[in-house]
Amino acid sequence: MPPGGGGPMKDCEYSQISTHSSSPMESPHKKKKIAARRKWEVFPGRNKFFCNGRIMMARQTGVFYLTLVLILVTSGLFFAFDCPYLAVKITPAIPVVGGILFFFVMGTLLRTSFSDPGVLPRATPDEAADLERQIDIANGTSSGGYRPPPRTKEVIINGQTVKLKYCFTCKIFRPPRASHCSLCDNCVERFDHHCPWVGNCVGKRNYRFFYMFILSLSFLTVFIFAFVITHVILRSQQTGFLNALKDSPASVLEAVVCFFSVWSIVGLSGFHTYLISSNQTTNEDIKGSWSNKRGKENYNPYSYGNIFTNCCVALCGPISPSLIDRRGYIQSDTPQPAAPSNGMAAYGATQSQSDMCDQDQCIQSTKFVLQAAATPLLQSEPSLTSDELHLPGKPGLGTPCASLTLGQPTPPSSMPNLTAEAALTDILPLKDEHVGHQFLTPEEAPSPPRLLAGSPLAHSRTMHVLGLASQDSLHEDSVRGLVKLSSV
Repeated sequence: MPPGGGGPMKDCEYSQISTHSSSPMESPHKKKKIAARRKWEVFPGRNKFFCNGRIMMARQTGVFYLTLVLILVTSGLFFAFDCPYLAVKITPAIPVVGGILFFFVMGTLLRTSFSDPGVLPRATPDEAADLERQIDIANGTSSGGYRPPPRTKEVIINGQTVKLKYCFTCKIFRPPRASHCSLCDNCVERFDHHCPWVGNCVGKRNYRFFYMFILSLSFLTVFIFAFVITHVILRSQQTGFLNALKDSPASVLEAVVCFFSVWSIVGLSGFHTYLISSNQTTNEDIKGSWSNKRGKENYNPYSYGNIFTNCCVALCGPISPSLIDRRGYIQSDTPQPAAPSNGMAAYGATQSQSDMCDQDQCIQSTKFVLQAAATPLLQSEPSLTSDELHLPGKPGLGTPCASLTLGQPTPPSSMPNLTAEAALTDILPLKDEHVGHQFLTPEEAPSPPRLLAGSPLAHSRTMHVLGLASQDSLHEDSVRGLVKLSSV
């Protein structure tokens, strides 16, 4: 088309068609916004978490609540009924000392119950597979049939051979002094025992608090029991023994509870004092791991040989950090594709990725329809008749278009050396970022075959050919787009 013939086209602007609108043909491959989850929410062990993962306990916490009730009720009765009388008759320091012991007992109990005892993280699937390969390579294949490889390793600690056992639940070789708790279903570092009275395992990270709890509880129980008896004796000297029991019935209940519990608590404190002085655990002592009965050369490789040093290491050494990072966030995987919307329920949910491409082509054809409706090519330039110029493989302009059946779009026909798609691409830019149309000058337009490139007639006939090709291509693409839209 000559530059002068496109006057009405210069002021024409077209609005871009947004392909990202919320239509039924919206592409489902959008990133689904997943809320970040913490590791304690998917923790594999049998534990309970509170306060967003800050508190960690075993699932069996019934006995722990019984411990709390016994301590709170006994101490409450002592401070309510015995301390007022003793503070007046003996000294006001009695309730002060009792209060200090009570708060120390409660603090160490909660610290033991609510903390991570030293749980070892389980192996990931990749780590477990790599460990299996290492075991197979180290043991090789046996010629006498398949034998499961041994699941132990041996390490030497201070001249003593220590076996490392493989945990089939956690898929790891447990480090020295670690064991798997069957109640919590976790491997615990320096495992001592599972204590239902505190509602948690006792291990490397909370053993010192457990020891201070039972030791301070022993002192509190003896303290309450001694001064309850003193209270009853002082009252019986004034009013008689029976009248003293009637005047302070709570003292009788306190004396009974303390009498039956003091023996077990004091005995447990003495046993763990022995374990700390020899740097052993309850698990090792019960199994007799370092007993002399196993051999003369069997000794405890973890002992420092000094009672004072062993006690300082157990009670005053640094506390190792938690290895499970229970309050950390889970690393998100690759984004999951969003679920199909309501408009796509019957179509997009059952189609493959190729159907998405068909939708993109349909949207593109819609753009062709709107551009063809606004293009005044048919009105601005006189064109050749079908008798003067007939393109091979194309119907004439005066020939009516062949009828199309819905759902069966006809493929675009081609012409030698100059296709309709190429002509349309040169004349009408279809990119979304272009707002207006660009026009070719006669010098920039390619010459069709059988015409001389330098003659004016060649330029004129070239532009006529391009006009015919663009009109015909726009017509076919518009019909194809309408057919696809109707089929959708």
